[in-house]
This record gives sequence, structure tokens and C-alpha cells, in this order.
Amino acid sequence: MAGLRDPFIPPSYSVRSKSVNQLFGGGRPVLSGLDFSVVKKRGQGSRSWIRIDVDGQSEVLELDKASLMRRCNLPARDLRLLDPLFVYPTTILGREKAIIVNLEQIRCIITADEVLLMNSLDSCVRQYELELLRRLDMNKNLSDDLPFEFRALEVALELACALLDAQVTELEIEIYPVLDELASSISTLNLERVRRMKSHILALTRRVQKVRDEIEHLMDDDGDMAEMYLTEKKERNKAYASSELYISNFAGFPRASMSAPVSPLSHSGSGKIEKALSSAMSRSRIDGEHVEELEMLLEAYFVVIDGTLNKLLSLKEYIDDTEIFINIKLDNIRNQLIQFELLLTTGTFVVTIFAAVAGVFGMNIVISLFHYAPAFVWVMIITAIFGGLIFISFLWYYKHKKLIP
Repeated sequence: MAGLRDPFIPPSYSVRSKSVNQLFGGGRPVLSGLDFSVVKKRGQGSRSWIRIDVDGQSEVLELDKASLMRRCNLPARDLRLLDPLFVYPTTILGREKAIIVNLEQIRCIITADEVLLMNSLDSCVRQYELELLRRLDMNKNLSDDLPFEFRALEVALELACALLDAQVTELEIEIYPVLDELASSISTLNLERVRRMKSHILALTRRVQKVRDEIEHLMDDDGDMAEMYLTEKKERNKAYASSELYISNFAGFPRASMSAPVSPLSHSGSGKIEKALSSAMSRSRIDGEHVEELEMLLEAYFVVIDGTLNKLLSLKEYIDDTEIFINIKLDNIRNQLIQFELLLTTGTFVVTIFAAVAGVFGMNIVISLFHYAPAFVWVMIITAIFGGLIFISFLWYYKHKKLIP
């Protein structure tokens, strides 16, 4: 017991921990079944990634989270967006040296030189790899000014939009006959099928809406679009570094000596300041020059995903119209039943008159009318005429109040 407690609990708390263990575990340590080394390293294991470079070469790599953070210069919170164990909405984030893409089943990190695609058994991953390799191979002999990161992003957007549109088209083919059949024949089986399809439409609408909102958010923010020009930022950084090296060699001493003396304590933060200034300068230059290129690319797929969303909204409206029609039809049937019940009740009342007359004449009393032979016939005729008049009076009242057509 002491050997298990010493690495985690200070000696001053040994008595307290013992009482807690006895309270919850009957003398057995509460935390004895936990392996803290496993808990500490959970989420830091290696994952399989498909690396696709600018030259169209692909390979499978095993990388952990720390290696990805160093390789792509990303914080841990950004990598959590790609973790399949967590459910995060559709995301397209532009960072200093990478673009994080989480579109449906496509989770990847796009840099200026390569794409790191999370490997999985889903067919979309394989389609993305093959399509990107095909386009890179095809564009080798073509004069295409589109940067590598935009090609990779375009393939991801195209596959995501195509996947959602294919699911909507398949749902359209399946749901229209079911709705037409339900409108003609209302049954429990058809109602259950429509209910399941409506739930599928709502879930698919949320997915399409997330992709549409993310694209629209990017189109509305020029700063986010400027962050995605990774190739241009890389070239600017290289040119900036080359100019710094040239100036330093030309002057014969470091550039820092040409300015005021810098305190050693502030030297650690100078790199971050220069990096922030470089990012701000590159962003301001790109904002005014080439944002239209990415905006046109996003706008093309925004139109596609907006058309898919309109299809889903049309399906939902068709389902709502079918539900309204079914409710009207059921209300009509219910009204017919109520009218039939009203007529049946009136007829029962008229028959009750015959029963009352029969009860009166069935009493054990002596009436002189019993000795008159045609009396029974006259009583029946008079009772029938009286009952008919009452029934006709009720019908006239129902017609007058428009209770029956």
C-alpha cells in the first residue's frame, strides 16, 4: 500500500488518503486500478498520415501530435479539430504556415509544400488522394498560376460538395415515391418511412449548412483569406531573409548593431515580434492584391453548396406540404365520421320512439283499444309518420346549421 501511494501522495496526507480509501473502497485503494502513464499519454499516440508533396509523390507516415506541431507550426488546440475521437463542426482555418481542413470525412493539414491527410478506411480519403495526385500530374505541363495550397483546398471542397450533393440526390430519388404513396394511401408503414427520411433530411441539412456557413464566413473576412496564401508568404519570408543576409554582409556587421542597443532580456521576444510584423506586412499586402483569386474559388463552391441546401429545403417543404395534405385528408375523414355518427344518433332517437310506444302497449293494463282489430296497424302508421317527421326536422336543422352537406 505504501509503495503505491508514495509516488503520488505526499507523506503528510497519508492518514487522510487512507481514510478516503477505506471510505470508498473498503480498505482497497481507490486509484489502484488506474495506469497514470496511459492516462498521461492518451491522445499522444502516432497516427497514420498520407503525405502528398508538390511533385505529386505520396507516402504514408506515422506521426504523433508533437511531431505535427513542430512540423506545421500549429498549436495543440488546432490539431484537436482533426481528431476523429471528437465531434467538431466543419472547419477551414488559415494559420501562419498551414491550412487546417475538416470537411466531412476529409481531415488534412495543407502547407505550401505538402498535404498531410489523415489516413482512414473511408472512401473519401482515397478519392481525395487520387484526385489531388491526378491534378498535380496534369498541371505539370500546364501553366496554372493557382498555388499548391489552393489546389489541395479546391479538391477538398469539391469532394465534400460532391458527396453532400450525391446524398441529397439519392434521398430525392427515394423520398418522392414514398410521399406520393403516402398521399394516396395513409398507412403506419408509410408514415414510419417518411419519419425516418425526415430525420435524415434534418441531419443532412445541418451538415450542408455548416459547410455553407464556413465558406461564407471565409468569403466575408479578407484577413482569413489572406492567411491562406501560404506560398506567397513563404516566398516573401525567403526574400526578406535574403535581404537581411545581404544587408548584414554588405555592412560587415549584424544589423542589430546599427540600431539602439538591445537588452539581453528582450532578445528572447524579438523573434516573436519580427514574426508578428512579418505576418502583418504580408497580410496587408495580400489583402489588397490577390484575395480575389481565393474569393472566386470559394464563391464557386459556395454556389454549389447553396444549391444543395436549396434542394434540401425544397424536400422539406414538399414533406411539409404532404403533411398538411394528409392532415386535411384526415380531418375530412374525421368530419365524415362525425356526420355519420350524428345521423346514426338521430336515427336511434327515432327508433327509440317506437320502443316507447311498444313499452306503453306492452303494460299489463286493460285498454279498450286492444279489442279493436285495426288499432295495431293505425298505431304503427301514426308512430312511423311521427318518427319520420322528427327525423326530417332534424335533417332540416342540420342543413340549416351546415352540419352536414
